[in-house]
Amino acid sequence: MVQQSREQWGTRAGFLMAAIGSAVGLGNIWRFPYIAYDNGGGAFLLPYLIALLSAGIPLLILEYTIGHRYRSSAPLSYRRVARPAEALGWWQVGVCFVVAVYYAVIVAWAVRYTWFSVGQQWGDDPDGFFNNDFLEVSDTPGMVSGYVSGVAWPLIGVWLVVLVVLALGVRNGIEKANKVFIPLLVVLFLILVVQALTLDGAAEGLNALFTPDWGAMLDGGVWIAAYGQIFFSLSIGFGIMVTYASYLKRKADLTGTAITAGFANSSFELLAGIGVFAALGFMATTAGTSVDTVVESGIGLAFVAFPQIISSLPVGGALFGVLFFVSLAIAGVTSLISIVQVIISAVQDRTGMGRVQTVVLVGGATALASILLFPTHEGLYILDAFDHFINQYGIALAGLVMIIVFAWVLRRLPFFQRHANEVSLVRLGTWWRVALGIITPVLLGFMMFDSLRTELTQNYEDYPDSFLLVAGWGVAIGAIVFGVVMSLLPWKRADRIAASDRQGETADNEQDEEESR
Repeated sequence: MVQQSREQWGTRAGFLMAAIGSAVGLGNIWRFPYIAYDNGGGAFLLPYLIALLSAGIPLLILEYTIGHRYRSSAPLSYRRVARPAEALGWWQVGVCFVVAVYYAVIVAWAVRYTWFSVGQQWGDDPDGFFNNDFLEVSDTPGMVSGYVSGVAWPLIGVWLVVLVVLALGVRNGIEKANKVFIPLLVVLFLILVVQALTLDGAAEGLNALFTPDWGAMLDGGVWIAAYGQIFFSLSIGFGIMVTYASYLKRKADLTGTAITAGFANSSFELLAGIGVFAALGFMATTAGTSVDTVVESGIGLAFVAFPQIISSLPVGGALFGVLFFVSLAIAGVTSLISIVQVIISAVQDRTGMGRVQTVVLVGGATALASILLFPTHEGLYILDAFDHFINQYGIALAGLVMIIVFAWVLRRLPFFQRHANEVSLVRLGTWWRVALGIITPVLLGFMMFDSLRTELTQNYEDYPDSFLLVAGWGVAIGAIVFGVVMSLLPWKRADRIAASDRQGETADNEQDEEESR
């Protein structure tokens, strides 16, 4: 149905490594432990598991199936399901562009902190070092006023690595890189966890994380948090898995691979939780305080709390720091590669350009935007606004719209179920359609309503209206506008695309008629 020269993964293991590499990212290490601790501790694992089975894996299977069936980028795959759905694919491409430009700079921070760990250059004040000495953050949010060379050069290095991997192609670049990066990440993080478990106070940290608060199970917010963590940690709603699955061979176990990737991602999150809270337990014991007073999430955990832990270690602080920040950098790079690949694949399908040319032009433009915006005095504020608004009103909202379009409007779930069952060992039943058609959209819709209600009553982080209109709402709405505009522009290879669309529609209709008989 699509050009026969389309690249393919060399092996199923290669695709699986790439899918895991995309899913395992910064959020697994710095977001999951805090979310679990804050929502019932050990008891949180029950709603988390239910969310994985009832929403995460079903959504993964849907994206795998769409990509595998139509063997195209997200915009072209959605177009072949229904012409207006193309806008959704370009919206996801816009989301990936926004995420890529700021995600890369966090990876660059991790790279730089790997070196800082050797000499513990943050001294006695990791917070002040991070904000003032390293990032040179301005007093107020706003647009770019000056550049920080100490952030710019590692960021350029990160982009060079990512673009070289992408230029080498799916099999020789992305697949081979993930076959090295993912095992290395697991080994390094296992060493870090073992080292953390030997620290004084590690048991107190693990008790704080895993002691169950069963009463929390009656709190609807805990269940929403569980589903939210699954949505944000599995790389769904970006178009990434549609793109990656489009390079699979004709015979591919879609459901089995989705289940494996989903549980591998969650297993790493659990491992990260053990390592992080063992270290936080040591930090609390050293400070003579309780674990709840030292718990942090996100950037604060990685670049403030962990340097404090490293400085407090009696021996092996440099090794502990190098292990942590190298792991953070690897997890970030594998995810960043998958995010940029969505953009590359879409532009290739749209223009017919070769891979290297597309990577140089489009990947280079993405890298340039990243380098111009984020190694700046205002970079941290811009990153914070980008991340919050594109996650809430880009990734999550695009995922909700995708489900509504395919499950409710187009009613294509039975067709996708048949396709997945034809090529997979684990067959899908009614549970899959119920999970996607009812459970997931209801919960995602509630999350979106609750988020909007909060957003409209108080400015995020009390940032000025003018700043949020540009770096917050402007970015989120801009991605939607980009999707609509791109879907209205004619394709360069219009005749070929139209013929392929008709071929796809004919095949779909024939399969529907055969099933009805």
